[in-house]
Amino acid sequence: MLSFGGPPRVHRRQQNLHHQHISLPPALSLSRNSEDRRRFRSDILFLDLRNPPENPHPTSPQRSEKLRRRRRRRRRRRGFPSHSWDGGFVDMRLGQHHSRPHQSRKAALAGLVAVLLPVFFPGLFGPLGRASPSMFSEWNAPKPRHLPLLKAAIQRQIPFRQQLDLWSPLPDQGWKPCVGSPTEDPPLSGKSLGYIQVFLDGGLNQQRMGICDAVAVAKISNATLVIPHLEVNPVWQDTSSFSDIFDVDHFISVLEGDISIVKELPGKYSWSTREYYATGIRDTRIKMAPVHASANWYLENVLPILQRFGIAAISPFSHRLTFNNLPPNIQRLRCKVNFEALAFVPHIRKLGETLVSHLRYPVTESQAMGNLHVKDGREEMRNQGSGKFAVLHLRFDKDMAAHSACDFGGGKAERMALAKYRQVIWQGRVVNSQFTNEELRNQGRCPLTPEQIGLLLAALGFSNSTRLYLASHKVYGGESRISTLRKLFPLMEDKKSLSSTEERARVKGKASLLAAVDYYVSMQSDVFISASPGNMHNAVLGHRAFLNLKTIRPNMALLGQLFLNKSMEWSDFQRAVMEGHKNRQGHIRLRKEKQSIYTYPAPDCMCQA
Repeated sequence: MLSFGGPPRVHRRQQNLHHQHISLPPALSLSRNSEDRRRFRSDILFLDLRNPPENPHPTSPQRSEKLRRRRRRRRRRRGFPSHSWDGGFVDMRLGQHHSRPHQSRKAALAGLVAVLLPVFFPGLFGPLGRASPSMFSEWNAPKPRHLPLLKAAIQRQIPFRQQLDLWSPLPDQGWKPCVGSPTEDPPLSGKSLGYIQVFLDGGLNQQRMGICDAVAVAKISNATLVIPHLEVNPVWQDTSSFSDIFDVDHFISVLEGDISIVKELPGKYSWSTREYYATGIRDTRIKMAPVHASANWYLENVLPILQRFGIAAISPFSHRLTFNNLPPNIQRLRCKVNFEALAFVPHIRKLGETLVSHLRYPVTESQAMGNLHVKDGREEMRNQGSGKFAVLHLRFDKDMAAHSACDFGGGKAERMALAKYRQVIWQGRVVNSQFTNEELRNQGRCPLTPEQIGLLLAALGFSNSTRLYLASHKVYGGESRISTLRKLFPLMEDKKSLSSTEERARVKGKASLLAAVDYYVSMQSDVFISASPGNMHNAVLGHRAFLNLKTIRPNMALLGQLFLNKSMEWSDFQRAVMEGHKNRQGHIRLRKEKQSIYTYPAPDCMCQA
């Protein structure tokens, strides 16, 4: 039994209302369903209070007040407003207070906006998306952090001799490619022991190294290699296959004297698919291959499966072969695959050649407009250093920025957004998080921002007339971050500025194909520089070292210390940069133990002339 006690504080015409005593139906009085109770209470609001029912059990004023207090306490414990059950609720419904309908309409409008906002502006919610920058980071783009250096760099004058040395090719360093030939290596055995399948994850350059290792494992095991299966990239959702990226016929032809390769399994093994291995434990799958496994491990674990079933599927297979203690012919075979057998498909090479042609022989404004008069003076800039161009691999995506745990000048909002991103993607398990920004920069663990890499290039001697190709997929912060770099190098280009929509149609939205185009252009450039270490940096660095091409490796520890010094003059900065990069412009470095043969091909894959 519930009752309303005391005179409700409502309109004057209702000041003399009698107290009501209302009985709940038995089903409701025994039910614990709060929804049923709320529905019953809402019916109470529409009682005709001008003709209240007779109260068969009147209560005293003291008793009514005590009941009201008890009801208020009960309502507060349940999380409802203290006035929403007794007379106060009726007051708000029938009296002079009409704020609740307005509040409901505002809440409904706010809810509608919250629902529609992600639909029309998905970029606003970028902190949980890995493939694109957040629009908030672009709206709140930080101001230049090294403004005095930036102002001096924009007005820089580079001596002609310095530019000449910068663009000159590397001298002969006494090393030449030496990957061997079929006549020098042991001949293929008469009969293959079976088929080896590998399933490769990661981005293009990680998969590229996995392909090289797969060829080596097949050689060690005396098996036939099935064209590797490339997994769908979980970050970019790229479904490109081996044949979409690499020329399969060229791959098989180059390696035909070293190893047997087939495009697909014969019919008797057609059941061996990715879906088959994803649905259960299979005897033919090797799942526990250790990272950097030795040749003996494959002989002990893969060979028995090949002999028993005629096929072995290895997944995962990234970084699953050691770089040490392998026969010289196996090491040379890995380099042969990487530097000779893996050629891109014709349409990627064609697009790459188009970009290179536009970079070396740009169409000037006067040629485009059909006259000889140019107002902005950029044609004169293009004429200087004609035919030369540099490639900058700017790896500054959201993953890199968040995982580094460094401060990039976006203030508290950016630091909180990146911290939240780290928590969502890596559950906070990021080693760098335990260090301060100053400690990370002194150790060289912070990626260079577009502003910082621009200052580095300017200090090294690249003038504002340099034709610079930007090889990158997504830059954290978008164009607002790149704008400072563009001020230093107004002739900076990328895939979109150098090609038409029709020319890019076959690679649009496919991260692996776009990366392949960047790789091709990088190998054709006069100078290559990468803003931060990574798979692309390592792959191009090793390939260009193999061909003795100029590649600048930023001294990350030195630059971190220089950029922490906010009072440094441009002349001092330039002098320190030149001194710190004197021997980091493509000089051959011999591979040390545990280092990658794909990054340091000498001496395993190169011979002294």
